[in-house]
Amino acid sequence: MTTTPDIAPVDDVRAEREPATVEQLEQEGDVAADFLEGLLDIADIDGDLDLDVRSGRAYVSVEAPEGGSVALIADPDTVQALQELTRIAVQTSTGRFSRLILDVGGSRETRQQQLATLVDRAIVRLEEGASQASLPAMSSYERKLVHDIVSDRGFVSESYGEGADRHTVIRRG
Repeated sequence: MTTTPDIAPVDDVRAEREPATVEQLEQEGDVAADFLEGLLDIADIDGDLDLDVRSGRAYVSVEAPEGGSVALIADPDTVQALQELTRIAVQTSTGRFSRLILDVGGSRETRQQQLATLVDRAIVRLEEGASQASLPAMSSYERKLVHDIVSDRGFVSESYGEGADRHTVIRRG
């Protein structure tokens, strides 16, 4: 008879993660930059990479040099996919979970503005009498941005659902 080892639920694994050190986050940024440079070379896209460590995360930005073609990959869905591929590359190289954030051609600022517009529309529904307003499913990073925007607007928000269906609900404070 073959037995399988006990596998801890994902939530337990997440709870056991130690915060990354600045050195580990810098290493994540270096690995991510190497990976992204390879992808940019394959796609023949010119881009300048900038690395930063903020709020316990490695941030990697790909900016367009004069006349660059970074806009080809700056769509938020494309950036999200590239971020996930880059995280997998970092995790494979370092053996640690990565919360790396990728920005391509200012896509994060663009997405934050889109999220603010989405929140403002939801608030209009609340002001018109709705008891709550649900937003579409989004990544944990985007939900964090939404929670911050909602709080700045004087409302409250909570996340509901699991996995890819996790979404934010906004209510009056």
